[in-house]
Amino acid sequence: MSTTLPHDATSATEAGPTVAAPPGSVAETLQPILRRLLGPRLPVQVRAWDSSVVGPPSSPTTVVVDSPDALRRMLWAPGELGLVRAYVAGDLHLEGDVFDLLQVRDAMADPLEHVEVGLGLKDIPELFRAARSLGAVGRPLPPPREEARLKGRRHSPARDRAAIAHHYDVGNDFYRLVLGPSLTYSCAHWPTPHSTLEEAQAAKYELVCTKLGVRPGMRLLDIGCGWGGMALHAAEHHGAQVVGITLSKEQRQLATERAAAAGLSGRIEFRQQDYRDIHDGPFDVVSSIGMFEHVGEARTAEYMDDVYALVRPGGRLLNHAISRPPGPSAISDRSFIGRYVFPDGELMEVGKTVSAMQAAGFEVRDVESLREHYALTLRAWVTNLEANWDEAVRLVGEGRTRVWLLYMAASAVNFEQGRTSIHQVLGVRAHPDGRSDMPATRRELLGL
Repeated sequence: MSTTLPHDATSATEAGPTVAAPPGSVAETLQPILRRLLGPRLPVQVRAWDSSVVGPPSSPTTVVVDSPDALRRMLWAPGELGLVRAYVAGDLHLEGDVFDLLQVRDAMADPLEHVEVGLGLKDIPELFRAARSLGAVGRPLPPPREEARLKGRRHSPARDRAAIAHHYDVGNDFYRLVLGPSLTYSCAHWPTPHSTLEEAQAAKYELVCTKLGVRPGMRLLDIGCGWGGMALHAAEHHGAQVVGITLSKEQRQLATERAAAAGLSGRIEFRQQDYRDIHDGPFDVVSSIGMFEHVGEARTAEYMDDVYALVRPGGRLLNHAISRPPGPSAISDRSFIGRYVFPDGELMEVGKTVSAMQAAGFEVRDVESLREHYALTLRAWVTNLEANWDEAVRLVGEGRTRVWLLYMAASAVNFEQGRTSIHQVLGVRAHPDGRSDMPATRRELLGL
């Protein structure tokens, strides 16, 4: 996911009157840098560590620069990475609603369509002068411990395991706070905007099972099974025999416990396994929900070939994944998302996903966007996190909790603004004689 923020908010020229920084204050010294970073008229109020303030008094959000270390981090990593390091480390923080801050993003000088945002290399001399006058010049500070630094070949099995562990093995109790009782970490399907998160997640699993045509006794492979939500739903409500795979040790352990508690251990097997190591096909149907983002464009053909080989003739694959407009698929390793959230993550344009499935031999029969549904899902997760903030900090620390708040709120806005989307792509492996065993109409496919 990108951390790009909306650009339909109040423009810089409409930001309103600005409080003048007191002469000789930290805010006065920072003012030229802030104008480069946020635009000629500051869209938000900024308060420095000496309590001096600059910016519009009507701003719904205040950016608080708590320490000169924030400048040092930006000096050594100008752009998004330096700002995020300061935020995660606690060198600056936000007061007010995070969504209010995101809504003034259009007032910034750089529209955040690029990886490098805010200050750039050209601004280093001015930033250095301000930092030196405030005693903030020094050696680079170590990155916050929440920052990922992966080693090895990109999307090799070992590096993929490390990337998954960075994001998912932070504690099941933390994820339960954010995701709610369903422990479902993917886009829900909201029957109405007023449905509960649990209802919407159950509706998503039912939608997937319906599209796959899951029936009693069918063998289902769930690639990237998470904490077992899809497997539990398919086994309990459709009588499937399920194999769920994940690279996360903590996910597999809890998913196995959930299956036992539901009395479904005989119908479900959870494995800590890479998709490249599955050799016990064929399966009647395959679901991949929120996992494809970790495959990588360079390995997409291999992934689709592997999945195709695991599906029997007449069997179906449903690929549920975040997508993006045409452009580079890889998330920059100098971005907030690349360093702190989804290291090595890649978002494919949906047309490439369709082409890759068909190149592997699948016949694509249905494509559906759930973009608005993911915005609702993310906002529900933000509400959960904010309601349980103190407990989240106790479980994973202030830095990681801050990461999650910013990541989920920015992602919600991205989906609302159409900067990212999410698609369910349904494909079938036809019989040698061309039969697909698919319903004749979409209404039949969806059971309408």
